[in-house]
Amino acid sequence: MPQTKILLDESDIPTHWYNVVADMPNKPAPPLGPDGKPVGPEALAPIFPMALIEQEVSAERWIPIPEPVREAYRLYRPTPMFRAHRLEQMLGTPAHIYYKYEGVSPAGSHKVNTSIPQAYYNAQAGIHRLATETGAGQWGCSLALAGQMFGIDVRVFMVKVSYDQKPFRRSMMHTWGAEVFASPSPHTVTGRKALEVDPNSPGSLGMAISEAVEEAASRPDTNYALGSVLNHVCHHQTIIGLEAKKQFEKVGEYPDVVIACCGGGSNFAGAAFPFLADKAAGDPRAKNTRLLAVEPTSCPTLTRGHYAYDFGDSVGLTPMMLMYTLGHDFMPPSIHAGGLRYHGDSPLVSQLYHEKLIEAVAVPQLATFEAGVAFSRAEGIIPAPESCHAIRACIDEALKCKESGEPKVLFFNLSGHGHFDMASYDKYFSGQLEDFEYPAAAIDEALHHLPKVG
Repeated sequence: MPQTKILLDESDIPTHWYNVVADMPNKPAPPLGPDGKPVGPEALAPIFPMALIEQEVSAERWIPIPEPVREAYRLYRPTPMFRAHRLEQMLGTPAHIYYKYEGVSPAGSHKVNTSIPQAYYNAQAGIHRLATETGAGQWGCSLALAGQMFGIDVRVFMVKVSYDQKPFRRSMMHTWGAEVFASPSPHTVTGRKALEVDPNSPGSLGMAISEAVEEAASRPDTNYALGSVLNHVCHHQTIIGLEAKKQFEKVGEYPDVVIACCGGGSNFAGAAFPFLADKAAGDPRAKNTRLLAVEPTSCPTLTRGHYAYDFGDSVGLTPMMLMYTLGHDFMPPSIHAGGLRYHGDSPLVSQLYHEKLIEAVAVPQLATFEAGVAFSRAEGIIPAPESCHAIRACIDEALKCKESGEPKVLFFNLSGHGHFDMASYDKYFSGQLEDFEYPAAAIDEALHHLPKVG
């Protein structure tokens, strides 16, 4: 019988994370302070431990994974890769479809890959409390779990629309000992001001980040943890692609297209960056491999955003980063089911897209749920709404192969399961979800709100 599950042994868990900065043709632009001048590592010291700051600014190709982190990874890593035989048959495509399943982690998504090292490094630095934000809840759950592992208290500001839509994500965080508040909340200056303007604000990831950063900066016993966007988060996630490359070696194949959903960018970075390393090294197998980031049309950061310096949060507490952005005051439509609501993107992902080393596509909401349902009926796994974006793009690529007759190898990262997202599926089945294309006028207006640099 043909192989369905491609498995690795625990001894195959990578010993190092990959840092794409070492292989970028142009080095990343520095973050800027309020005065428009580059900021050094010292600007991050009030809210991050030095070990993570060093990773954030590192240009080394390989970053060692501490043994206590690898030990914690053994709870769920290496994650399985699957050959999607049933989906291929359903589509009638000659393409070979593979997916890496990160939903086997205890928290149900890839986010644990960075929450574990972040909690570890903070614990090593003597920190006993972390503040963070979460959109769909996957990151909040992951940090709550990691905090429990390393004896750290966790406070989570959860985007209000998700707080209301996903009560069981909140229950997971509470089970692992975290405090959870709907954002905007009355617990911070940022939240109180937002509630004064709009008591019914659905919130945004940028707003929740502002609240978490404010909390960390105002308390000497508290650091901040971010689940995406920053360089060190992208590094940690490369364990996905590094394992995938070993799994492809076991079946004697190599992907023609690497696909992952993209909100802040760490999931895409984790799946795609290790294959970019092969391209940089001149590996002939990778010469024509396409790396495709998939985002929603309701939050089209890469495909329609501005490439400019902007704040990482909604009120300007963070340094300014050069990235694709819809404007730091972007408020995503509450009709959108799932995460991927961030106004910006990882500076690393943004630069690679700007330099045309990766591709991006935006897909509408209904088409993503259609793809997720088709996938679940073929493969059995119910995917998170975020992962459905990658599935949509993969199915589209597979159908192109059906038309052309090309037996391409397609690989996507199934970043998490949808067990706590069934309310969104119910809305899809009952016709309550709708497509939303972010208005061009709103995107143009955002340009006028970007910070003035230079």
